[in-house]
Formats: sequence, structure tokens, C-alpha cells
Amino acid sequence: MDIRKAAEKDRRQVIEMSGALYRSGATLHPITDAQISRTFDEVIGGSPFASLYIAEQEGETAGYALLAHTYSNEAGGPVVWIEEIYIKPAFQGRGLGTQLLRFIEREYDGRAMRFRLETDHANAGAKRLYERLGYIALAYDQLVKDR
Repeated sequence: MDIRKAAEKDRRQVIEMSGALYRSGATLHPITDAQISRTFDEVIGGSPFASLYIAEQEGETAGYALLAHTYSNEAGGPVVWIEEIYIKPAFQGRGLGTQLLRFIEREYDGRAMRFRLETDHANAGAKRLYERLGYIALAYDQLVKDR
């Protein structure tokens, strides 16, 4: 598998994949293509707050990972939030999710004190993958206030 930073040529595929993720039941609710497009613009525009990686298998787009960058006093330094990770159904079960997560950890080795992600309780397969790679559940309730 090849992994690279997203480029403008990936816009359509990212919107399709992110839309599929948000309609899959792995998230609490869908989001609009406009929201996805704004995020893509932010990443392509060089935002220091987000990164987007494309995973390719034999020259075909197989998935992506959207990362958010923050700082945590609790973690003692920079944190990489794995906001979204998606592998297309045709490529699932081949270890690509594992490879993508390991790539992220290598890419930010020495620069991030913590990697953080979340999963829906119903997404048992993803949770098993994350736990197998050393992620542990936090006993926090997560609250949000949208605008």
C-alpha cells in the first residue's frame, strides 16, 4: 500500500468516501458534502490544524485518514486526533487499516505524545483493530456544543 498527502485531484474521491463513512452507521449522524468540502479546502490550503492522507492499493484509491492536530496538557504535548479513517469495502479485510494506522504513528513519531480516536459502540470490528494496535478506551464522557 502507498500512502501520500491528499492533493486537489483527490477531492471527488474524498467527498465520496467521507460521505460513505458518515452514512455507514459507524458515526452518529451524516454530514453534508459542503462540510466535507470545507474540510478538504482547509487541508489543501495548508492548515496547521488538519492533515489528510490517501491510501492507495495497486494505483487505486483504497481509503483515507483525516487527522486533527492539537495540544494536550494531560498528554504532555501534541496530540494527533485520528478524526476519520476509512477503507473502501472492496479493500477491507486486507490489513490496510492496520497499515494506515501504523503509518500515522511512524509519521508523527517523536512529534506527537498521544494518538487519539473515537469509534461508535456499534463498530465492534474497528474497536478490535484499535485495541489490537494498543489503543485503550478512556473513561470520559465526550460532550460537544455545535454552532
